[in-house]
Amino acid sequence: MQTLHLFPLIILSCMLLCASAFTTKDSYVSSALEKSPFTRQDYLTALRKSLLFFEGQRSGKLPRKQRVRWRGDSGLSDGFAAKVNLVGGYYDAGDNVKFGLPMAFTTTLLAWSVIEFGSSMQNQVKNATYAVRWGSNYLLKAATATPGSLYVQVGNANNDHQCWERPEDMDTPRDVYKVSANSPGSDVAAETAAALAASSIVFKYSDPFYSKRLLKAAINVFKLADEHRGAYSDSLGSAVCPFYCSHSGYKDELLWGAAWIYQATKSRTYLSYIQYNGRVLGGEDNSNWFSWDDKRPATKILLAKSFLEARVQGLQDYKTRSDNYICSLIPGSPNFQSQYTPGGLLYKAPESNLQYVTSSSLLLLTYAKYLDKTHGVVHCGSTRYAANKLRALAKKQVDYILGDNPQKRSYMVGFGKNFPKHVHHRGASIPSIHKMPNHIGCSDGFQYLHKSEEDQNILVGAIVGGPDSNDNFSDNRDNYRQTEPATYINAPFVGLAAYFSSAA
Repeated sequence: MQTLHLFPLIILSCMLLCASAFTTKDSYVSSALEKSPFTRQDYLTALRKSLLFFEGQRSGKLPRKQRVRWRGDSGLSDGFAAKVNLVGGYYDAGDNVKFGLPMAFTTTLLAWSVIEFGSSMQNQVKNATYAVRWGSNYLLKAATATPGSLYVQVGNANNDHQCWERPEDMDTPRDVYKVSANSPGSDVAAETAAALAASSIVFKYSDPFYSKRLLKAAINVFKLADEHRGAYSDSLGSAVCPFYCSHSGYKDELLWGAAWIYQATKSRTYLSYIQYNGRVLGGEDNSNWFSWDDKRPATKILLAKSFLEARVQGLQDYKTRSDNYICSLIPGSPNFQSQYTPGGLLYKAPESNLQYVTSSSLLLLTYAKYLDKTHGVVHCGSTRYAANKLRALAKKQVDYILGDNPQKRSYMVGFGKNFPKHVHHRGASIPSIHKMPNHIGCSDGFQYLHKSEEDQNILVGAIVGGPDSNDNFSDNRDNYRQTEPATYINAPFVGLAAYFSSAA
C-alpha cells in the first residue's frame, strides 16, 4: 500500500478530525464545490477545446466543417495495398500510426461520455457525437473489410518512430495488420466490439440504421474475439510491441466487450455469458488502474449499473466489487491503495500519468451518477461515502488538470494562459502544410523536434502526459513522458468537463 504524502490542508484536516462527515452527507464536498476556482463557463470551454483536439488527430479526408484549420488530409490510401479501405480514424498521440487498441478504447470512452453526460454537453453535444462517429466509422470499416478478420493497425510503428514528419507528408510504410482465427487478438477485437456497441447506443435514436450496423459488427467481432482466444501482441509481436502490448492479457476485454453488448441489447445471451464467465475473465479485485490496457475497474462499474438501476440478478456482486475499487481511490478510506502528489493529483506512473487520472475520475463520476439514481452509498468497511464524495474527488482532479495546482499550469493546451507550448507532437511542432506546402521528409522534421521555439501550431484541447509524483513538469518537446498528448487521455475528460459545465 502506498501512502499519501501530502494533501490540501482542508482535506487532511477533515480526514483527521471530521471522519464522521464523510458518510451519507459530506459537508466538505459542498464547501469544496462552492470554492471552485472555475465557473461553469470554464468547464464548457474546456469541453469545447477537448473536442477540438480530436479534430487535430483526424486521419483521412477532412470534412468541410473541419475547425482545426492547420491540419490537412492524410492517409488517403490507407489499406489500399491490401485491397481494403482503411482511410479515416485517429492518430493516437504525437505519431502517425493508427493503433487499433487505443483507438477503440478512445471511441468506447467517448461514447460512454455521451451516453452518461450528453445531456450536460449543451452546444457541444453535436461535436461530441461527431467525435464518436469519426472513430466508429473507421472501426466499422476495420471490422467488416474482410470476413473473419479485424484490421487493428495501419502504419509500421518502428519505421514511423524513426521519423519526425507531418501526417500530411507521411512517406513511411503504411503496412496493415489484422487479427483472425489463425492470428488471434481477443483483446483488441473485444475492445473494438465494446466501442462499436457503445457507439450503437449513442446513435440508437438519431440514426437507427447506422446504430444497427454498428451493433451487428460488434456482435460479429466479439464472436471472433471469444472463439479464437489469444493476445494480439503474441500474434503480431514487434508490430505492436513495445508500443501497445497487451500487458493485462485479453480476458478483461472479453468481459468488457460482453458487458457493452449487453448494455446495447439487454440480451440474456450476453447476461448469461457475463454470469458464467465473470469471475474467470474479470480476475481478482487487484486492479486499480483503468486504461487502454486494463478494463477490469470499468467493467465492475458498468455491470454494477445493471444491478443498481434494474436489479439484474447475478450481477449484485459487482456493487461490492465496484465499492472496493472506489474505496481504493479515496484518501482516508480503510481500503485506500492509491498515491497522490503533494498537490493532490492521483499518481500512477511517470509516463502519461494523466491518462489514469482522467479515466479514474470518469469512473468516480459515473458511479456517483448510478448511486444517485438508487440512493446508494459506497461501503468502505464500516465507513460510508455518499455520491458527492466521489464527485468532489473527481472534480479535484479536473481542476488540477485545468490549472489549480502548485505550478498554476493548465495541462490542457490552449486553456488558460500558462499551458504547455512544446508538445511532443509532430503536426503541432512543424509548420502547417498550408504555410509550408513543400514536402518535409522523414528526417528533415527533427530540426523542429529539437528546437526550443514554441509549437508552430497550437494543438488546442490536447491534454498532455502531466507532472511527476512531486508536481514537477518540464515543458520540453523531447520530454515525451510528460508532454505527449493522447486521445485516450482526452476521451474520458469529455464526460468530466460536460458534467461540471452543468453542475459546477
